[in-house]
Amino acid sequence: MSAILSVSGLEKTFGSVVAARDISLDIPAQQTVGVIGANGAGKTTFVNMITGHLTPTKGSIHFEGKDITGLPSRDITQMGISRSFQVAQVFPSLSVFDNMCAATAIARGDGRFISAALRSVHAPEIAADVNVAIELFQIAAYRDTLASTLPQGIRKLLDIAMAVAGAPRVLLLDEPTSGISIEEKFQLMDVVMSALKARNITVLFVEHDMEIVERFADRVLAFYDGTVIADGTPGETLGQARVQELITGAKLKLPHGEASPHA
Repeated sequence: MSAILSVSGLEKTFGSVVAARDISLDIPAQQTVGVIGANGAGKTTFVNMITGHLTPTKGSIHFEGKDITGLPSRDITQMGISRSFQVAQVFPSLSVFDNMCAATAIARGDGRFISAALRSVHAPEIAADVNVAIELFQIAAYRDTLASTLPQGIRKLLDIAMAVAGAPRVLLLDEPTSGISIEEKFQLMDVVMSALKARNITVLFVEHDMEIVERFADRVLAFYDGTVIADGTPGETLGQARVQELITGAKLKLPHGEASPHA
């Protein structure tokens, strides 16, 4: 399977502080990659360089064979790499339907500002696509509900659905289960991953919950001190003594070398 995303010799420094170093890897199309590591390990720096929020000090990033190193984040988004953030980025005064319509209109370049985008939200082609999307992400029951009143899990689903409105080929999720109850986290991720797989989207998700990583990742990248110290299936990565010592803090149930059930 060919790589949709490749990074080579990636490094980011802030003065004398090295936030990321010697990162080289290939991500095949439609793979689901979990990214783990303690706070300050370099995960967010890595994601920010891929999405154009930070310019690498050294190295290169290629997406679908094109060099995107240092391009502005908006250009990278328009090329097909999108992201969601740990805190949902929604318009609280708009309904779920209007949030999705605005995101879709903006992604298609129908308006540079929210007001301009909203003037085109009821265009038939946008409304039709939005109705399909809210069914796919299982939020249709909240179609006319203001985003400010949504339960946390539904707001997360809306945020991720909005990130997919531009039909990205790669999506980066920042702690998708953050703030979600133990009872809801697996159900939410089942919905998210099912929707993303239905659209053939390659996924990288940063996550601290190892149960989520074990269950949903095909591959796990373990970051420590700005670099990748382990890269393999959930069993291979989470089974390494160094990963257990520096990141997870305990031996997990998945045996070393066992493939993810989603591989």
